[in-house]
Amino acid sequence: EGMKKLEQKHIGLEASQNRMSEIEADAYMAVVMPSVYATVMSTLVEMRKRLGTKWLRDMLTREDGKGPSVLDAGAGGAGALAWKDVCQAEWETMAEEGLIDIKKTPHPTTKLTVLCTPPTLRERVANLLEDTTLLHKLPDYVHASNGEETLDGSAPYGRKSFDLVIAPHTLFPLAEEYKRKAQIGNLWQLTKSDDGVLLLMEKGLPRGFEAIAHARSLLLSKHISSPGSTHIVNNNLNNDDPDILKEKGMIIAPCTNHSTCPMYPVEGFSAGRKDFCHFNQRYIRPAFYQRVIGASHRNHEDVKYSYIAVRRGVDTRADPESGDPSKELVQGKVATEAAFKGHEAASDPEQSYHDQQLAEGFSTLSLPRVINEPLKRRGHVSLDLCTPSGTLERWTVPKSFSAQAYRDSRKTRWGDLWALGAKTRVERQPRLGKPADKAKEVMRAAKKKGQWKGRDISEAEKKKRKGQDNFDIQMGDHGMEGVKHRVGGQEDRSERRTKGGRVFREKKVKYNRHEKEVPEEDIYGRDD
Repeated sequence: EGMKKLEQKHIGLEASQNRMSEIEADAYMAVVMPSVYATVMSTLVEMRKRLGTKWLRDMLTREDGKGPSVLDAGAGGAGALAWKDVCQAEWETMAEEGLIDIKKTPHPTTKLTVLCTPPTLRERVANLLEDTTLLHKLPDYVHASNGEETLDGSAPYGRKSFDLVIAPHTLFPLAEEYKRKAQIGNLWQLTKSDDGVLLLMEKGLPRGFEAIAHARSLLLSKHISSPGSTHIVNNNLNNDDPDILKEKGMIIAPCTNHSTCPMYPVEGFSAGRKDFCHFNQRYIRPAFYQRVIGASHRNHEDVKYSYIAVRRGVDTRADPESGDPSKELVQGKVATEAAFKGHEAASDPEQSYHDQQLAEGFSTLSLPRVINEPLKRRGHVSLDLCTPSGTLERWTVPKSFSAQAYRDSRKTRWGDLWALGAKTRVERQPRLGKPADKAKEVMRAAKKKGQWKGRDISEAEKKKRKGQDNFDIQMGDHGMEGVKHRVGGQEDRSERRTKGGRVFREKKVKYNRHEKEVPEEDIYGRDD
């Protein structure tokens, strides 16, 4: 109980902090980077699935031969390593298909830029990554001048943009809301306006999810245009043009809707939040990591994280007021109803993926996503889903519904998309907790009344159970009856049961020994 009330904190070491000692830099490389690499790799694989083969291969085989440009703005080089591995795997697949000659060009061309502020970490990352640009800090495009020329009349400075911006653990450390808004706006400006992708990640905690959900809400309300809503009204009365034009863009993963997040309907912190969007990734610890933490048995670790991937400059969503929306991405209630009926006919292996989409009129970006571990019972499986209409629902897939759907539902994992429908559905209300300010008021009132059992009391009870040697005074009706010795917070071994048998206990006497002796016949009764 005491562990649940601990304060939620971000990672202890960050690639953007000003100072880092030698041992801290070694600890970052040995402990932090493996987990960050595993989570970034998981999200990149999910992005590759959602965007398809064409998105990645077009960047790798550009006519200019420069390849994609990637910015690692928070992983300290782990994001760049994950991207290189993804590109190398795709490059080898293209070689197997005969599209390229891997003997002439064994590695794809990629321009990598990594943010490393402390000099100690920069030296280690430079030895790890080749042909990589290392930045001391990110350029601030939010507060930069947008004029056509500078004060001396020269041409304005050019702005650098990237095809992919990977920014894990950059929002959670910022407690002030205005700093988070500036950070999100700056990362959005660093993303290319024509088919660039921004990837934001945080720890899989309620506070980390709230940072990602706030970034999602800000991007949808201020930067990304939706079908039928392409402008935003500016409240600044001094501006001559009150309508600001938003850009094209869409969410790639994990959301399959662009409405209000059902787990974040009200902005701000919440105390006691139980339902929040996060995922789990298991990875094998390196040998040096095992030695650092002193682990001798378990060689794996599960990392929980929250993320969002947004595409800038491209929007394939259908406009409800347009002519034929079947050729575009359909979301909302229409996509939810179609997914509930099931797209089992689209799983024909003889058809290509493109033909299946044209035949069924659906896309992977219009399917519900599993947000919890499936509940597997005898004869049926229950799936908690976040639907394209922006609601949380529990779908039940019994064995009688469909043999393929039932078989696949038992193999479904947390974070997968579901396309084979269900027999029943029930809307599920998220457990959002209470606002943080209101929770603090309740805590203060309970403390005044002496009814608060928070971290201090729980820790004291924990020390009492597993603490140092102490003595418990036993009180009775006639005063103190004795003292019991507890060794290490537990009873003395002479008074405990052992594997050898039961401990002998004396019979309890029903009278006070200090008073006048009671005759034997008064104890056992007289023979009248």
